[in-house]
Amino acid sequence: MRIGAALYRGYHVGVKIILANPRGFCAGVYMAIDVIDQLLEVTDDPIYVYHEIVHNKHVVERFRDQGVIFIEEISAAPEDAIIVYSAHGVSPQVRAQARGRNLIDIDATCPLVTKVHAEAIRYANRGWQILLVGHRDHQEVIGTQGEAPDAIQVVEHPDEIPSLQIDDPEKLIYLTQTTLSTDDAEVIISALKRAFPSLKSPPSEDICYATTNRQQAVRRLSPDCDLVIVVGSTNSSNSVRLTEIARNVGTDAILIDDVGELNPDALEGVHRVLVTAGASAPEDLVHSLILELVRNHGGEVEQHDVFHESIEFGLPGSLKKFMRSRGVDPEGRRISMDNIKATKSFLQANGISHRLVDLTVNGSC
Repeated sequence: MRIGAALYRGYHVGVKIILANPRGFCAGVYMAIDVIDQLLEVTDDPIYVYHEIVHNKHVVERFRDQGVIFIEEISAAPEDAIIVYSAHGVSPQVRAQARGRNLIDIDATCPLVTKVHAEAIRYANRGWQILLVGHRDHQEVIGTQGEAPDAIQVVEHPDEIPSLQIDDPEKLIYLTQTTLSTDDAEVIISALKRAFPSLKSPPSEDICYATTNRQQAVRRLSPDCDLVIVVGSTNSSNSVRLTEIARNVGTDAILIDDVGELNPDALEGVHRVLVTAGASAPEDLVHSLILELVRNHGGEVEQHDVFHESIEFGLPGSLKKFMRSRGVDPEGRRISMDNIKATKSFLQANGISHRLVDLTVNGSC
């Protein structure tokens, strides 16, 4: 028996579940997680990770269960140990500490974060001042600021602009945290440009394309829904931003780590619910939520594809070097993801009737 809402015994036609595509893991998060997966495959040595590999408690707990050790200080890793840098990146000072302890460092930094680091270094070397738009206590911002601490000032809110110390307004550029809400970033950037008309923009967009895609999907789909459910952890910047974007366009939104946090009362009077996930949230958590909504709330499913993300890329150089040192040939190993195909397989495997609504803006990223 299929679990379509109209057929599910004991329920009238219930909520319509709108699955936002894209959602969940971005390429950088997928890569970071895959780096540890592949390390676990090729070595029995203890693996230390500096900070949470990604901001999701389920991902971290699953790796802890496999023996991975998460640390907040480099000194907590014994000399000669394997250390993995998280997707958020680290400062040169952290890398220097690792070298001082002769650690084997594996870099799982998101490539876009690495790009922002390179921009900071380049402009600081030219004698420019950098205004870094973001949350100053976020690991990504801490790492980026560490590349040029004397040249970078963090701007978290427009109210902070009057207190900025600017030497030459003609040699001033802004960079951004990659996981910011485009809405929030634009408010700050516009205020900076009003204060400093000569402010230069970064050579290319800093906010992650995956973050932007997920935000645009929520912005586009949530006005037609009664509720938005975002799967993600509260310390995930991009997950929190998704809830804020939904509320900004007038739709109620809740953030849950997993289906266990879903309060059935939240679905009272809800006819259409948009389901999405932050860039660090595993898709199996979304699947559990879908099953709950279908089986216990008479839900029927529509996939709304706003962007198609089908990505494949090679392993980080530091991981390939480590594999070769352990006699493992990394050639042919690739990292790939296709969320749309995976979702279709899940729905079919569980007998969930569904419909595809193609709103595609572009092909792949």
